[in-house]
Amino acid sequence: MEEVQELQSQSLGEDDKDEIVTENATFVQGEPPQDGNGPPKVDSEVEILHEKVKKQIIKEGHGQKPSKYSTCFLHYRAWTESTQHKFEDTWNEQRPFELVIGKEKKEMTGLGIGISNMKSGERALLHVGWEFGYGKEGSFSFPNVPPMADIIYEVELIGFDETKEGKPRSDMTVEERIGTADRRKMDGNALFKDEKLEEAMQQYEMAIAYMGDDFMFQLYGKYQDMALAVKNPCHLNMAACLIKLNRFEEAIGQCSIVLAEEENNVKALFRRGKARAALGQTDAAREDFLKARKYAPEDKVITRELRLLAEQDKALYQKQKEIYKGIFGARPEVKPKQNWLILLWQWLLSLFYRLFKLFKRETHKAD
Repeated sequence: MEEVQELQSQSLGEDDKDEIVTENATFVQGEPPQDGNGPPKVDSEVEILHEKVKKQIIKEGHGQKPSKYSTCFLHYRAWTESTQHKFEDTWNEQRPFELVIGKEKKEMTGLGIGISNMKSGERALLHVGWEFGYGKEGSFSFPNVPPMADIIYEVELIGFDETKEGKPRSDMTVEERIGTADRRKMDGNALFKDEKLEEAMQQYEMAIAYMGDDFMFQLYGKYQDMALAVKNPCHLNMAACLIKLNRFEEAIGQCSIVLAEEENNVKALFRRGKARAALGQTDAAREDFLKARKYAPEDKVITRELRLLAEQDKALYQKQKEIYKGIFGARPEVKPKQNWLILLWQWLLSLFYRLFKLFKRETHKAD
């Protein structure tokens, strides 16, 4: 695989064919999907897709729209329009939803119409009439969905695979799923090289979707190794993109998934350390960097990050010292306190001594 960025260290600088390299990359701004108490407020033009389905674009997508029988991967949130109650959120579940256009469930007919009119990477607000939602009876699975409830979806189309027969993941062989995921990963690497970070993440997320927990649980032996060789690099590459987009919490999550499988993965430890350091979690970042150095003791990039943390700690200490000095001022001199009883006793002894000398002198004169 072509290298995307050059590193100064050996172990982190020479990635294998599965991973991109970003340790010296600069950061750019990005924004994750937002979630509030209700559907987002959107000012874009309303597009009528069907008598019962309307769409407003939140974020523009790219490329072509999926055709019939395309296998689509998406995230969505769903609210009932009348009550504004959210009843489903795949972003919270961290598992993309799979939908084959033309073969979707009846209650998702409106969602299918919306998806078929979206491009990869597009995020939109869909207004779906109850006829294309959960119908007259509402939903038994979601008690918040009453009878004849219109639905609002915030949906993002991650990507899709064009297949003539609309073959879902469950009908694929192990080799087909791993191969499809691997192609998505390589497409993501090419997009990353072109600085198309959001599009690259869509490819990685689709690849990960093919390697879902239900699928991985069934694998063992060489198939498990083959799947992990695709899945874990995708998580690490997602983390690299998220770090560049300043989405550090999400990057930490991606690295932690890899570390649950491989606790000594140097890249996962390093990238999680970078994300934690960016959030000001210096102790946790130092712990990650020290673990990474344990497995890659000669790596100069890890050593550099540890040195930067030490310099930050020193600078913070000096700053706090100056602040406290300005608030409280110089420490006043403390004069030792004298006990008044001792002073009285010393005065009495002195008086007694003088009286004794006077008495002695008078006695001597009388003699």
